[in-house]
Amino acid sequence: MQLPVQSQSTLYTEAWETGAGPADLVGIARTADRHGFAYLACCEHVAVPQRLAAAMSTVWYDPVATLAHLAAVTERVRLLSHVAVVGLRHPLLTAKSYATLDRLSGGRLILGVGAGHVREEFEALGVDFEGRGPLLDETVDALKTALGPEEFPAFAGERFAFEGLGQAPRPVQTPRPPLWVGGSSPAALRRAAERGDGWLPQGDRRDRLPRQIARLTALRERAGVTDPVVIGAIAEPLYVGEPGWDTGPGALTGPPERIAASLREYAALGVHQIQLRFRSRGRTELTDQMAAFGTDVAPLLND
Repeated sequence: MQLPVQSQSTLYTEAWETGAGPADLVGIARTADRHGFAYLACCEHVAVPQRLAAAMSTVWYDPVATLAHLAAVTERVRLLSHVAVVGLRHPLLTAKSYATLDRLSGGRLILGVGAGHVREEFEALGVDFEGRGPLLDETVDALKTALGPEEFPAFAGERFAFEGLGQAPRPVQTPRPPLWVGGSSPAALRRAAERGDGWLPQGDRRDRLPRQIARLTALRERAGVTDPVVIGAIAEPLYVGEPGWDTGPGALTGPPERIAASLREYAALGVHQIQLRFRSRGRTELTDQMAAFGTDVAPLLND
């Protein structure tokens, strides 16, 4: 699941999150760790322009700082940047931060990357917004080298080149931490197929996933990539049980068997992991929902 509180877009934020803070994040992370969740995710925006602030808000916690903080209070759950806009920084800076996070967490990092969509953010940092796609392609290639097993990695591209420069600590995971590509545009799908260890769709409903997955598979075969790819999906908002309040249109509610039967349909589409978001009116209700899912729904999902 993606953590609440750390990003507060009006598209998905619950009312209680605006008054929440670090203690709530810690409690939620510990609940996820205890109840078998695969990963916790934190997304990134460096700065939000005023024209978008009413919808997006300006609350976007830094993913490295947030996930490192939560690594110290959890033991098992993995830590995902969903997504880091890695084109905004030199890949050696990104590699240093995320390699350290992987080391501090005992090898629990998943580096999720995306192209970004806020023009002013790029312009303020002196990065070409229109060229962000090719920039991300090369940044991903550079990161795969910089986060690999070599203490002194060598890379030569059109924008970045480095050799003879050592970085330690190295990541715990070998040959490197997994790199998942986020986004559902044709460019993002191509990038995931050619360069990713996983694909994180953004906004694809169930009826669109089969076409997207078929396209991803075809692109991967065309590129000659034979390594397996982890395909994700973002499920409908959930509430385990009968809410007794309006959870909004499209929410999946009811007994564990009904929710599990619905979510099992994702596996039939070719999906390997599902990102969840629970409807809730407070932290306690959210952690109760997480516990109910881990205890009563998750055991019904897999063969």
